[in-house]
Amino acid sequence: MKKQTCIAILLTALLHKAEAQLIPIYGGERAGLSSLVFLKNDMSARSLGMAGASVANDGDAYAFMTNPAAAMQLEGSSWSASNYFIGSDVHQSWLCGSFPMKDRVSVLGVHLNSLNSGAIPERTEFQPGGTGRSIYVTNLSAGIGYARQLSSLFSVGVNLKYLYEGIAEYSDHTAAVDVSFLYKTDYKKLQFAVMVQNFGGNSSLSGSDLPVGFNRSGSGDLEDNTVPTRFMMGVSAVPWEANGHSLRTSLQLNHPNDNAENYRIGLEYSWRSILSVRSGMRLNVRGQPYPAFGFSVRSLMGMHPLYLDYAVNPTDLLGFQHHIGLRFSILKNERR
Repeated sequence: MKKQTCIAILLTALLHKAEAQLIPIYGGERAGLSSLVFLKNDMSARSLGMAGASVANDGDAYAFMTNPAAAMQLEGSSWSASNYFIGSDVHQSWLCGSFPMKDRVSVLGVHLNSLNSGAIPERTEFQPGGTGRSIYVTNLSAGIGYARQLSSLFSVGVNLKYLYEGIAEYSDHTAAVDVSFLYKTDYKKLQFAVMVQNFGGNSSLSGSDLPVGFNRSGSGDLEDNTVPTRFMMGVSAVPWEANGHSLRTSLQLNHPNDNAENYRIGLEYSWRSILSVRSGMRLNVRGQPYPAFGFSVRSLMGMHPLYLDYAVNPTDLLGFQHHIGLRFSILKNERR
């Protein structure tokens, strides 16, 4: 009996050590060291439904969000728009247009990503019931993207982004860049991708908001903070495809500069490109231990495809976050 107990304790310790090696806890002490955290939110409803495991997926109208290099797989001019219901009346919106160039080996994109808190009643220590004024929190990212096919199997992409942050009377301006690579194979639509997202300089709010000067000497200096840079590496494939049915699997590793490393696993079932159902899990992401879900329905506007995307992301603190989006493409005559 004692021998069996010792073996059980040893196996438990080994499993715990293996889990710690596979899903490291290091990085938790870096949480909260980056600003402009709205850039972390997934503005692709398709990607969110797969728990963010999308960097190696095939390109769609959200490509300049998930992986600019994948925009080379678009069949024509495409537009995407989405709204993310984060919670507490906070909304984030996305708008993007992608346009293939005449050389047929490059794509140009323009995109806008905006978060707004709505009106927040202003309160002070002397007027805790409210001053009658409202303050606002606004985050904005506006940019231009470019993707180019270097060979039949390899493409690269880049995003240049202007970033703005406004909180009450404080504001900040900075810039960031995304760089990505995508390599596809002829075996079961297997694809590999690498992306560095939001690489840029530091961010620091400036301004002053001292409605009452009593017993105050100033607001103090605000520290510089990094933007939320992430290194992402992923792989996706379609292991099963038959009679109009297909199943895509996706695996992704995220290495952020302000928190612990995490993994994403996603599945996407599609039927004749008309209906898609998705789900995914995040591993080692605090506050989001539940699977995400989503679906897409395809219709036609004239001869051009129109997709309605929906995803739901369950969280511990903010409840169910909902995301709805639209994708529309104008196909070339030979592709209709």
